[in-house]
Amino acid sequence: MKIRLGVQSYCFRNTSENAKVAEMVKEIGLKRIELCRLHPDFAKVELHAPAIAAYKNAGVEIISTGVNKISGDIAADRLLFEFAKAAGSKVMSVNFSLATIDKELKSAEALAEEYNMKLGIHNHGGYHWLGQAEALAWVFSKSSPRVGLTLDTAWAIDAKQSPQKLVEEFASRLVNIHFKDFTYNPDRTHNDVPVGTGILNLKDFLATLEKVGYNGIGVLEYEGDPADPVPALKKCVAQMKQFMDID
Repeated sequence: MKIRLGVQSYCFRNTSENAKVAEMVKEIGLKRIELCRLHPDFAKVELHAPAIAAYKNAGVEIISTGVNKISGDIAADRLLFEFAKAAGSKVMSVNFSLATIDKELKSAEALAEEYNMKLGIHNHGGYHWLGQAEALAWVFSKSSPRVGLTLDTAWAIDAKQSPQKLVEEFASRLVNIHFKDFTYNPDRTHNDVPVGTGILNLKDFLATLEKVGYNGIGVLEYEGDPADPVPALKKCVAQMKQFMDID
């Protein structure tokens, strides 16, 4: 199986310069990135072009942005889509609030249709209302196919959800995979570890993706060692290469 694999820019949150982040992406052996609002602030239009140019000049493709909170204010939300359009990205990882979900979905669906984008809800673990399959199914039942799932493997496990079962249940809605892995301490606090070295059975998970015919993008995410994430991210890439081709 082959997935267009990138890395989440939050891994490099201690580095603010986009050109330097692009260099680090190449250093770990990848050429694609999902940009979060730290690289750059999407609300500041004047930062859009310089950031996009920094990655383009380094040969790094911006395959997604996020995780972006959809506000329901269509003018403010539009800035997220304007950046994605300028960057050539067709996927955005998003988040919604329960109290204002109808307003936010209306804005998200209208803009996704206008800009020809796919939106993936990011399941933020056991503490988050969209961490559970039942809540995700409810949102999907009231939204168009433009709204899908960015499945984060570690946060799925944190919410006591099987990543493999989520893939099978929401195969038609999958637009992005965050490959992330945890180990846990006795007090249930978690530790970020290179994907496939913690609780996640990476081989089985990838086999499930292949079984359902997944052909979307993938994003490595490792939030440990913010001062020097490159060594661990290299291990993440090496783990992925055991089971799939990476171009």
